[in-house]
Amino acid sequence: MELNSYQQQAFNYQRPNIEKFNKRNWFWSIFFLAWIAVGGYALYLQVAKGHIVTGMRDNVVWGLFIVNFIFFIGISYAGAIIAGLLQLSGVTWGKPIIRIALIMTVISVIVGPIFILLCVGRLDRLWHLFVYPRIQSPMTWDVMAIMTYLVGAVLFLYLALIKDLAVYRDANMNIPKWRQWLYKFMAIGYNGAASQKRHILISQNLLAIIMIPLSIMVSSILSWIFGMTLRPGWHSTIFGPYFVLGAIYSGTGVLIVAMWAYRKLYKLDSYLTDKHFVYLGYFMMVLASAYGYFTFSEYFTSWYGSQKWDSEVINKLFSADGYGWWSLFANLFGIVLPIVIVAIPKTRKVVPITIAAFVMVFALWVKRYLIIVPTLESPLLPMQDTRPEFVHYHATWVEWALTGAGVASFLLFFMIMAKFVTVIPITGLDQKVAIPAKKGAPVNTKVEPA
Repeated sequence: MELNSYQQQAFNYQRPNIEKFNKRNWFWSIFFLAWIAVGGYALYLQVAKGHIVTGMRDNVVWGLFIVNFIFFIGISYAGAIIAGLLQLSGVTWGKPIIRIALIMTVISVIVGPIFILLCVGRLDRLWHLFVYPRIQSPMTWDVMAIMTYLVGAVLFLYLALIKDLAVYRDANMNIPKWRQWLYKFMAIGYNGAASQKRHILISQNLLAIIMIPLSIMVSSILSWIFGMTLRPGWHSTIFGPYFVLGAIYSGTGVLIVAMWAYRKLYKLDSYLTDKHFVYLGYFMMVLASAYGYFTFSEYFTSWYGSQKWDSEVINKLFSADGYGWWSLFANLFGIVLPIVIVAIPKTRKVVPITIAAFVMVFALWVKRYLIIVPTLESPLLPMQDTRPEFVHYHATWVEWALTGAGVASFLLFFMIMAKFVTVIPITGLDQKVAIPAKKGAPVNTKVEPA
C-alpha cells in the first residue's frame, strides 16, 4: 500500500500511538474499569431487589436512565449528520474530523440503548420485543429504528477505515500477531486499485446520503414517543424538530471536547488546528441560536395557553422552589454562553470554545432531565394522601453509579479506538503540515511490507 509524502508523514507521526499502550493508558483503563465495576454491582442490586433501589416509582417511572438514553443517542445522531455533511461536501479541512465524528457515532449508539434496558423490570422478557412486537407501539418503532441506524453507523465507520486498515496491514509495526491478523482480515484485500477507491467513495457517499435523513427520522421517532402522549410538557408538535436540533447541538459540543482531548493527549495540534475549532464554534453558535428560539417557543406557547396542567409544569420549571435554578443553568449556560464565547473575537479561541462546549453539553443533559422529571411529577389526576417519594423523584446512588459506568464505558471505548486506529486518517490527506519532532517516532520514510 503506497502512500504519498503527506500521508507517510501523518502515519509516521501517529504510529507510536497505536503501537504502544503506555502507563497513562493503563491508568485510565483501570480507572474506567473500576467505575464500570461499581456500575456492575449497582446493576446486580437492581436485578436482585428490583426498581425499589432506584428513585423510580408509580408516577415518575422514568429518571436518569431515560435522560442518559436521550443524551447518548442524540450525540450519536449528531456525529452521523456531521460526518455525512463533511463527506458529501468534500471540504479539505473537514477530513480530520470525520473519523472522530464516526467513532462518536458508533460508541454512543452502543452505550445509549443500554440505559433503556436498565428501565426494563423484566429483562428475561426482553426477547418479546422481537418475537411479539406491536406495530402500534412507538417503542417498537424505536427498537426497529435504532437497530437499523446501528447497522448503518457501523458500516459508515468501517468504510472510512478500510484504506487505513490496509496501511496498518502492510506496515511492519511492533504489534501482536493477533492485531496484524485483524488488520489483514478487516482490510478485505484492499490494495489501492483505482476501482477499489471508486467503489469505496461511491459507497461512502451513498451511506452519507442515507445516514443524514435516517438520523433525522430516528431522532424524530424518539421525540414522537413523548409527543404522542397527552402528558403536559410533552404533547407538542414542536418536539420532533426540537429533539433533532438538540441532538445535533449537544453532539457538536461533544465533538469539540473529543477533538480537544485527542489533540492534547496525542499532540495533534498540526492536524486538529485552531481553524477546526473556530469553524465548529461557528456551527455551535448557529445551533445555539436556533435551539434558543425553539426553547423560547416551547415555553411561551405553554405559558400563554394557560391550561391547568401545562401551567403546573411551567411553574415547576421556573419556580425557585421547584426547578427554577436548574432551568436558569440549562438556558444560560446551554444557550447564551456558547453564543457569547464564539461571537466575541477575543474569546474565539480553542480553550474558551472547548470550555463553552463542555459546559453546554452538561447543560443540555440537565435540559433533558427537565424534559422528563417535572412532567412525570405533574400527574393528570389529583392525588391526596400520597407519600412524597411516590410523587417526587430523587435519583439514588444506584442510578448515579450506573450513569457513571455508562460515561466510563463511553470514554473507555474512545481510548481503545485511538489505540487500534490513528485518530487522524492517513489516506486522503493531501496537504503537508509542519509537525514537531515526536519522541519515539520512527525515522523511516516509507511503509515496509509485512
